[in-house]
Amino acid sequence: MSKYEPVIGLEIHAELETESKMFCGCKVVDSTMAEPNRHVCPVCCGMPGMLPVPNQDAIRMGIMVAQALNCEIQPFNKFDRKNYFYPDLPKGYQISQFDFPLALNGYVDIETSNGPKRIRVRRVHLEEDTGKLFHLDPKVDGAKGALVDLNRAGVPLLEIVTEPDIANAEEAEAYCRAVRAVVQYLGVNSGNMQKGVIRFEANISVREKGTDVLNPRVEIKNLNSFRALRNGTEYEIKRQSKVYDKGGTVDQETRGWNEKTEKTTIQRSKEDAHDYRYFPEPDIPPLNIDMDWVAEIAKTLPELPAAKKARYEDLGLSSYDAGVIVAEPESAAWFDTALSAADAHSADIAPKKVVNWMTAELFGLMNAESLSIDEQPITPQMLVSLIGLVEGGKINGKTGKAVLAEMFDAGGGDPEQIVKDKGLAQVSDASAIEDAINAVIDANPEQLAQYLDGKDSLSNWFFGQTMRAMKGKANPQVVRPVLNKLLEARKG
Repeated sequence: MSKYEPVIGLEIHAELETESKMFCGCKVVDSTMAEPNRHVCPVCCGMPGMLPVPNQDAIRMGIMVAQALNCEIQPFNKFDRKNYFYPDLPKGYQISQFDFPLALNGYVDIETSNGPKRIRVRRVHLEEDTGKLFHLDPKVDGAKGALVDLNRAGVPLLEIVTEPDIANAEEAEAYCRAVRAVVQYLGVNSGNMQKGVIRFEANISVREKGTDVLNPRVEIKNLNSFRALRNGTEYEIKRQSKVYDKGGTVDQETRGWNEKTEKTTIQRSKEDAHDYRYFPEPDIPPLNIDMDWVAEIAKTLPELPAAKKARYEDLGLSSYDAGVIVAEPESAAWFDTALSAADAHSADIAPKKVVNWMTAELFGLMNAESLSIDEQPITPQMLVSLIGLVEGGKINGKTGKAVLAEMFDAGGGDPEQIVKDKGLAQVSDASAIEDAINAVIDANPEQLAQYLDGKDSLSNWFFGQTMRAMKGKANPQVVRPVLNKLLEARKG
């Protein structure tokens, strides 16, 4: 057992999916796809004398997120200049919010292996994103140096900051997954970490257990995957613990996570607020948020992941199954449509049946092809129709899986028609099954003799042989009692 305990706070930076940038009219584009430096203007390029104008839609989206995170919206807001030099920050400062942010005092409830835990949200504030640097590789590009793309400069960015309530990497990941789901459900951010539209930064320190001291912290910047967040956090906890074990001190600094070496590396000494020389942005007057507007925004919020998960659990789903479904809003929407189709179906199809087929069978086919729920060809109605065939005894589960795979490969289809065309219907006729069983018994006198001598386990062998003889089409719920009856008759 380590004698140290981690103290972790998280910052999440989420780009907002507005049409235009935070302080100008430039179009927000996918910076991984657009030609560099084509969606820029004097404002986002930081030209002298240009006047920024706040994006009302970005403020609206920020309020939505803050409400979903149970924050208190602040009526008085102002923007500030956060001064620091970096090549992808064309003005030499970032317009952000310092002492009067958009929202304060929220919380997010998470599930951990030790039970539920509440993580407090200190603040939610608006700012602008920076541009992007592209470092040249002389072996590939024929030159040294770096290029700057300012398409992303000025894109609305929402920063969500926790209190230092997080105790380990598991809690950090659970919190980030929960917040990512919230912004996805609200439709304000795609949650695409590979494209950098949502990024995590972990502030980590360790201290001796039983103390309340806050030691110098290290910030790991721009973690763009849950794996990087988890592994980077665990590495940094171990690194700092080893430093203290050797009698050393931990410097307050910013570090980066190297995926190849699986280590953090120093980038620069960590700044405090006074190092940024914050002062009110002189070109933007303070914002007075209309609380009636805030109340109207609250009415537009959709069903959020936590509420949706609780609803699914009330339908009989396990916490795990419900969590898998709500992890992506597209999966939850697909499942809700499937539930409606199940309610309308003549067969009695329980939600648990739907989720089992969806997560075990359909997700398996999707994962093999690296497809999302919206990219794959099976509609909710198709899956429910297939489940109805199985539940109604027209085909068995094994055949149902084969039909689903065929539908998936064919780009969809009517499962009932596939069963009819291929002669896959399940045989439930007791007389036909009886004839098949008698033929199997008569063809295997040695096994019958062993069964009659007391080797009862051979009943299962005869069952398997019957299913094979009927090419898997026999209804096992009919086969079993008929087989038992016929084997008993042979004893007489």
